Amino acid sequence: MNAVHPAWLRRVNDEGVVLTRDPGCGLGPEAYTIARAGGVTTVVAADEAGLLYGSFHALRLDADQPASTHRPAAARRMMQHWDNVFVHPVMGQVERGYSGGSLFWEDGALTGDLDRVSDYARLLASTGINAVSVNNVNVHAGEARLLTDRLGEVALLASRFRQYHIRVFLSVSFAAPMTLGGLDTADPCDARVRAWWATATRRVYDVIPDFGGYVVKADSEGQPGPFAYGRTHADGANLLAAVLAPFGGEVYWRAFVYNHRQDWRDRTTDRARAAHDHFVPLDGQFAANVILQVKHGPIDFQTREPVSPVLLAMPATRLAVELQATQEYTGQQRHVCYLPPMWSSVLSTVAARVEAVVTVSNAGEDPYWTGHPLAQANLYAAGRLAWDPALDPLELLDEWIRLTFPAAAAPVLHALMDSSWSVYEQYTAPLGIGFMVKPGDHYGPDVDGYEYSPWGTYHFADRDGVGVDRTVATGTGFTGQYPEPWRSRYESLGTCPDELLLFFHHVPYTHVLHSGRTVIQHIYDTHFAGAEAVAAMVRRWAALSPAVVGADLHDRVGRRLAEQERSSVEWRDQINTYFFRKSGIADAHGRRIH
Repeated sequence: MNAVHPAWLRRVNDEGVVLTRDPGCGLGPEAYTIARAGGVTTVVAADEAGLLYGSFHALRLDADQPASTHRPAAARRMMQHWDNVFVHPVMGQVERGYSGGSLFWEDGALTGDLDRVSDYARLLASTGINAVSVNNVNVHAGEARLLTDRLGEVALLASRFRQYHIRVFLSVSFAAPMTLGGLDTADPCDARVRAWWATATRRVYDVIPDFGGYVVKADSEGQPGPFAYGRTHADGANLLAAVLAPFGGEVYWRAFVYNHRQDWRDRTTDRARAAHDHFVPLDGQFAANVILQVKHGPIDFQTREPVSPVLLAMPATRLAVELQATQEYTGQQRHVCYLPPMWSSVLSTVAARVEAVVTVSNAGEDPYWTGHPLAQANLYAAGRLAWDPALDPLELLDEWIRLTFPAAAAPVLHALMDSSWSVYEQYTAPLGIGFMVKPGDHYGPDVDGYEYSPWGTYHFADRDGVGVDRTVATGTGFTGQYPEPWRSRYESLGTCPDELLLFFHHVPYTHVLHSGRTVIQHIYDTHFAGAEAVAAMVRRWAALSPAVVGADLHDRVGRRLAEQERSSVEWRDQINTYFFRKSGIADAHGRRIH
């Protein structure tokens, strides 16, 4: 890797920071020791990456402190972009992107603003990110060519990220030997296929010697994969692992595999089971440089999900946990929704079991990086938690606010954001129900939008009750995929947490929660409370003088909050009316339900 960016070094030294690279200091890769006394900060590391991360840590210090040593908990901390090289007719330039166009690609060409890419690389490095994938996991025909005749463009991006010790990865299509190589098969056990991948990979490393490797979505939502040839995911992943291994490359093989053509009338099929059913029997069969990339929950980045049981069940396989900073189901950066409290609860369970933390990026070409200026906090904390999952998410929030805004804005920003995830949950997703969104763009309420679809995303509300029975005793058996104590906890109505009740159980509307409220009253109360909380957020922000944060930013946030208030009322009224008409049970407080 090249030396730490010289311009950055000059800037750090101007801040009174002394950097010492000492290969004999006893610290491992990327680790550093930092201390501050008398206004001078000292950073010691064995390598340049450690000095880089220590330099950014120095900027977070606001007082003297004794020496402390910091090591990353996960060796690989990756930001994955779902960016399309060519504008997709449905998804646009960035799939599930809510921050403008791609940082890397513009209407089929490499961006002309590579300095912006360098700024982004510095931004990521400041949080501890050390890897990035630059194209969509849904690899379309044009994007597939990045592996071959457009590799020079990837190399230009890699040159910008390299300055900040960030390795570039490519998402590749499993069918590339056919679509790019002219073969009649992509069978991972075919010698011609293996030879094609070996040649293509060698050419990548000839151009990008520090290339990180491949990200693969296979046999999922229409993407090609080894199932077409009667092969397993281990067969497919190991093919790519073998050609990457001589160069130190890795395969990030996504475990997001399920039947997306289900019969909604068949209650024995359960999308939540799919990843465990497909991958756990393959534990121990993956090559050493394969990392199985597992979404943090068993469905799809919903507002509230349990931890994926796959992350608890594959001790002989290297695992990565996948988080989603882009707010596909959590307000799409039109709503304030600070996600690190959710991520922290997941990481506290799985951090010791995973070797990598992968986050789907929420950054784009927008001047504020993330569309909603306050969504920058999710990007910042994703990197910080990947480095150290034990960090307090609310302390990270305050850290981000302090580094970003004047002190006068801090109380208002903290009040807006610290409980924003729970507020969003209140007016959208009661007790673990998910996917009550408009199909396609996934924004706004549509309670039955996916209820009779083939996507396996059901709530099963009827006149008597609501929820999905995933128990071993009477349901799909999903609870049986968990080890103890989770298995018994989720199986029993008596011990299942209220916030996940309807994810695991189908219950009457009159079922009494641990809180003492009935299910139906909880639905009414939380949806009214959530909308009221958003209205309070709007008032709180309006009371902050634009001069404190700048007129443009104040206006941008104010307009986003106005949309959040409108949307929260829409959610409140549609959800409450739906369940009132299903249950026939009136609100105990006599509030208006249409």
